[in-house]
Amino acid sequence: MLRWKRNLLVLWVGVFFTAASFYMVIPFLPIFLLEIDVHEHTELWAGILFSSAFFAGALSSPFWGRVADKYGRKPMIVRAGFALFIIYTLAAFVTNPYELLILRILQGLLSGFIPGAIALVGTNTPTAKVGYALSMISTASATGGIVGPLLGGILSELVGNRLAFASAGFIVFLATFLIIFLVKEENFKPSKEKGSVKNDIKVAWSNRPLMFVMLLTVVTSCSILSIEPILPLYIIDLGGSVENASLLAGVVFALPGIASVLFAPYWGKWADKIGFNRILFIGLLGGGLGTLSQIIFQDIWGFSITRFIFGIFFCAVFPALNGLVVRSTSEEFRGRAFGLNQTANQIGGMIGPMVGGFLGGIFPAYSVFILTGVMLLAAAAIAYQKDEGLKQTVFKKVMHGHGKG
Repeated sequence: MLRWKRNLLVLWVGVFFTAASFYMVIPFLPIFLLEIDVHEHTELWAGILFSSAFFAGALSSPFWGRVADKYGRKPMIVRAGFALFIIYTLAAFVTNPYELLILRILQGLLSGFIPGAIALVGTNTPTAKVGYALSMISTASATGGIVGPLLGGILSELVGNRLAFASAGFIVFLATFLIIFLVKEENFKPSKEKGSVKNDIKVAWSNRPLMFVMLLTVVTSCSILSIEPILPLYIIDLGGSVENASLLAGVVFALPGIASVLFAPYWGKWADKIGFNRILFIGLLGGGLGTLSQIIFQDIWGFSITRFIFGIFFCAVFPALNGLVVRSTSEEFRGRAFGLNQTANQIGGMIGPMVGGFLGGIFPAYSVFILTGVMLLAAAAIAYQKDEGLKQTVFKKVMHGHGKG
């Protein structure tokens, strides 16, 4: 097997399990807060805990991206993996929400596994295959992020919430060992540039296509993550029992992940034919409409079906965004570009859960789905406005239709 293909395969597995471990807490975190006697403002606390890791990660991602350019991406992946293992293990022993908050902040500050993997793939893959490879890594992250809650829900049901935290640490530990022994970073040239994160931001700011991608990354990440804090409680409102809420939330949240596994390869092949811009527009449009349709049904089955349909379209979004990062940056700046885009992703992840938790605590839970759907449709409109080729295609079809009339 070619070196870049083996790297891609191993990193795909590592990113999948790391993303899964990160999102394993989604189904049981609100329930876990009740276990440690947080009976007031539970939704708000859940939103803060979700957001804190993203906030810290937004601050640290550009720094770790620059360190990776200097010392290598693989060492940064291994460092982040062991840090996450320790933090998840300690989370199993917390006794109050403040201790958990400190660990979530450390998790964000010391993370960097997935951005490091993306940068390694982006710089150790033949140029003709970079778009495909990054799409695959993005699919691993998205799929792990949605399948993770299913795993977390099952583990919390079987072994309890505290051991579920420890299990997440063990999963990351195994993924890190895979990287150590099976991934090789070739052709690495340490960066001798004495620039700074501030300078990297200035370079990115002058790159309008990259700024467009980062803007959509913020909006998309914010919108999709706003649902997470209220999902277990929303499922209870739909008729699920409190005892099974964690497991049900995990199953329901995993449905878009299953759709991603089934349909993401087709989106990737289609992107090679019609371009990442158009795939991005279709994914955002379908994701927005799919989110709004979820509030139509007032039972678990109807809600679950619409979640799956939503996943069919939304799984196209993040691979398309990563592909556009490749298309809009030079190879020597690509690692830092992905670091900055990860910051955009973390900012959206920070804002989304806080907004979702706040709205879920004041208004009916379905209001969060309405906000999420509207934000995705707004992002689709932005993508449409930026894609001149797509607008020309639509214009030609309309004119052709008028000609027939």
